[in-house]
Amino acid sequence: MPKPFKCDVCGKCFCDVGTLTTHAHIHINAKPFKCHVCEKYFSQSSNLKLHVRVHTGEKPFKCHICEKRFSQSSKLKLHIRLHTGEKPYKCDVCGKCFSECSNLKYHARLHTGEKPFKCDVCEKRFSRSSHLKSHARLHSGDKPFKCDICEKCYSKSSDLKLHTRLHTGEKPFKCHTCQKCFSRSSSLKYHARLHSGEKPFKCDVCEKCFSKSSHLNLHARLHSGEKPFTCDVCKKCFSRSSILKLHSRLHSGEKPYKCDVCGKCFTQSSHLKLHESFHTGEKQFKCSICKKCFLQSSDLKLHTRVHTGEKPFTCDVCKKCFSHSSSLKLHARLHSDKNNSNV
Repeated sequence: MPKPFKCDVCGKCFCDVGTLTTHAHIHINAKPFKCHVCEKYFSQSSNLKLHVRVHTGEKPFKCHICEKRFSQSSKLKLHIRLHTGEKPYKCDVCGKCFSECSNLKYHARLHTGEKPFKCDVCEKRFSRSSHLKSHARLHSGDKPFKCDICEKCYSKSSDLKLHTRLHTGEKPFKCHTCQKCFSRSSSLKYHARLHSGEKPFKCDVCEKCFSKSSHLNLHARLHSGEKPFTCDVCKKCFSRSSILKLHSRLHSGEKPYKCDVCGKCFTQSSHLKLHESFHTGEKQFKCSICKKCFLQSSDLKLHTRVHTGEKPFTCDVCKKCFSHSSSLKLHARLHSDKNNSNV
């Protein structure tokens, strides 16, 4: 189809004069279409029409697979690719594929190192304007996204969306292997690696591999000795923020996890879960070899060594090996007692 109508500014061509006129608004920054609800302006009537649905809540486009509804046909099209797995946009450098053209564009900047968006406050640079916008809120403290249920506020709309699922219980991401559902796509991605055994993150020091980059980062601190989290009370340092949080409860005396049966309180949810099993008698940790069950995962781990013959604890003096650290400790006393008797 011929495109006889050419933009005098950028040279782009169009099929009809109406489309050219609409396009020209971009160059002159004209926004003649006004929302009567919030008074926001738009350069195109079609954009105003889409915007109005934010106020009305209208979502005329429905997914035929899961029946989720959308305000725009383009968003429905992208959503359907979650079901089909279609990723039509491929990176020319590494071959990675994407469901959205914009995601490929952002990904390409990983290869080029391009970060065109700079923070005016700290001069940190970003590959996406949305990342800069979110970052700027760290400086301003702005949290414009508020939960309608508990009124908790967030600096990112995506964080609010994830939080809302705590209230609704929505878990839209489903594992095709075991049918387990997740509230986050990233959680499903990590879970899938349990089935595949994939561990793409490798330690440069000891070559141990991990399924999550965060696990590798934590592991790396074992080699570096880095402990970036410091207790404000006793100045003790920790490699993980979660361990510092648990440690802080020793000072505060906080025990937020309470047993519904006897009322006993605990500093950690795992301790409460273990305690509850004493009331129920449940032994949820089962040996895959002999089917014997245990209250604690640590007991199962020790038991498994009976089958495998593993003895990871070695005496520094005589090199004898043991399956339990407690057995090594008792054995070590034989050497110390012998040395004392020779004195």
